[in-house]
Amino acid sequence: MDVARAFAFAWKTAGRLPGPVLRSLFGAAADVAWLRRGGGVRQLEKNLARVRPELDARALRRLSRAGMRSYMRYFGESFALARMDKERIDARVRVVGIENVRVFTDNDQPIVLALGHTGNWDLAGAWCTREIAPVTTVAERLEPEELYQEFLAFRESIGITIFPLTGGGDVFRGLVRAARQGAAILPLLADRDLTSKGLEVDLFGHRARVAAGPAALAITTGAALVTTVISYERLTGAQRRAAGSPWGIVIQFNKAIEMPADVPRADRVRAMTQAWVDEFAAGVRQHPQDWHMLQKVFVEDLDPERYAATLAAQGSAG
Repeated sequence: MDVARAFAFAWKTAGRLPGPVLRSLFGAAADVAWLRRGGGVRQLEKNLARVRPELDARALRRLSRAGMRSYMRYFGESFALARMDKERIDARVRVVGIENVRVFTDNDQPIVLALGHTGNWDLAGAWCTREIAPVTTVAERLEPEELYQEFLAFRESIGITIFPLTGGGDVFRGLVRAARQGAAILPLLADRDLTSKGLEVDLFGHRARVAAGPAALAITTGAALVTTVISYERLTGAQRRAAGSPWGIVIQFNKAIEMPADVPRADRVRAMTQAWVDEFAAGVRQHPQDWHMLQKVFVEDLDPERYAATLAAQGSAG
């Protein structure tokens, strides 16, 4: 299967399909993937077992099914997002804690958002870049290249500026420059370490690897760091009709993380990272089905030899 061509076809056609048809197609895809129980679904269940350790096997399976439906809902919505008008986007978005962001952007200051793969971050980005401040972020360079270019074109079409994680120059320097342009939103998906340069933290009582980028960028630029959690909610009545969907998203902006003055400079990135991870975990506990993590993030799931090599390389570099 040509994945890049399939994604390109989906972006061209999804927005033309009636909402119920689109939701049925992606709901069916979610159920098929869940029933096949491939590696991604099994890893999702392992991750969710850390979030909800009190669940028995049957309840965990139900949660993973809801998780796959949430995940495929994200794809279906995102494929149609480029053709979605302002009114429909607005009807699908509810924001909690917007004052925690506007206190900075209204004063021409940038803000770094630490967020994970929850809810629909593309829909959130499309709303934020129009309603609050320009959004600049980083995207993993997917393979094949044609697929990455499709993702890039899509996100640029909804107003988001993208730096590629690899192969596009010094991405951190680019983010620093963006932060120094005045009011800007810099959201970084950081609940998974993609560079092997991340940090080990406590997540749901287990050791996990996350990206150091949000804390490092905030400390380097002096920008505020705000933990952000996105989840789905059911819509009813007039709002559902305006949204053209039974589903909307809630964007939860927490208060900016404060760094205690007595934390040594060398420990600030680690301390700030653990702080946002704690807030992120609290949000995921409330909506575990909306954490779309089908990859390995917990240390005990990683290959021991490869992880030891990663730590050795970090030690040599640092």
